Amino acid sequence: MGLGWAIAAIIVALIAGLVLGFFLSQRYFKKYLRENPPVNEAMIRAMMTQMGRKPSEKQVRQVLSSMNAAK
Repeated sequence: MGLGWAIAAIIVALIAGLVLGFFLSQRYFKKYLRENPPVNEAMIRAMMTQMGRKPSEKQVRQVLSSMNAAK
């Protein structure tokens, strides 16, 4: 009887740990994306403008595609 309860407690603890781990990792990932948003076209344009270049649409798309390919 005691062994059955021990196995059940281990299974319940494992399931609770998995659920808790899922929600904590989801929360961490959302916080990370809020603080470090992915690079978009506007960011690339701003970066090129700060470097003293007038970016064309082709250049922006080329940089964006090369950054996506590097992922």
